[in-house]
Amino acid sequence: MDKFFNTAGPNKPDIHYTLLPKDRINWPELSGLMGAQKYFILHAPRQTGKTSLLINLMHFINGQGQYRALYVNIEAAQAARNDVASGIATIVSAMGRAADIYWKDPSWSQLAWQEAQQAAAQGKDRLTTVLQRWSLASDKPLIIFLDEVDALVGDTLISLLRQIRAGYAQRPEAFPQSMVLCGVRDVRDYRLHRSDGEIITGAAPSTSRANPSGWPTSPKPMSKPCCNNTPMPPDRRLSPACWKKSGLTPRVSPGW
Repeated sequence: MDKFFNTAGPNKPDIHYTLLPKDRINWPELSGLMGAQKYFILHAPRQTGKTSLLINLMHFINGQGQYRALYVNIEAAQAARNDVASGIATIVSAMGRAADIYWKDPSWSQLAWQEAQQAAAQGKDRLTTVLQRWSLASDKPLIIFLDEVDALVGDTLISLLRQIRAGYAQRPEAFPQSMVLCGVRDVRDYRLHRSDGEIITGAAPSTSRANPSGWPTSPKPMSKPCCNNTPMPPDRRLSPACWKKSGLTPRVSPGW
């Protein structure tokens, strides 16, 4: 089957035309932030390929062998809204499923699911606990990508940020070396409303804001290399004359 441009969900490099992480971002800058044990935020508009990039970046980092990286989508916790126990339990459960899929070692997911059960009953600091226990058990520093963080609402979002902040000082021995909070919006830029109506600001532990210009907010700058530098059937190639005449990219979102 020939590769094709993806317009629905994350890219799969084996079937979709995909730019490698090192071709999409400033890898020296990003790896420098991770090496400096920074917790930071990456945000960009929808349909710019954030999820595809993070998943491919996770595989890229794991392939290098220096860190143990994990991608976790926590959007499902949005439904919990201000129910902190339910929200944190959902997040921890998502971490367990991600570990099962990407790390392929049941010991990691079993630990997370145990903590998820405790979180459902008690809430509190179970997210901090599972990240701490994972970090202590790992032979490599952890890099955690949390996607769709800005989908969380109210007390659940506050609890997530506070629990990450609580473990921040113990990195990298007893907490992830680096964490990336990803979403459409920067969670530090909007006001957090507790269930009692109080407004909280500055809850994020992040010390770095990744330059949004590092993300391609439009596919145009990268369309040409993706289209013309990857193996593609002749009938799908765009000639130089076509590019020059249009001055535009094809009307498709390649899922970068």
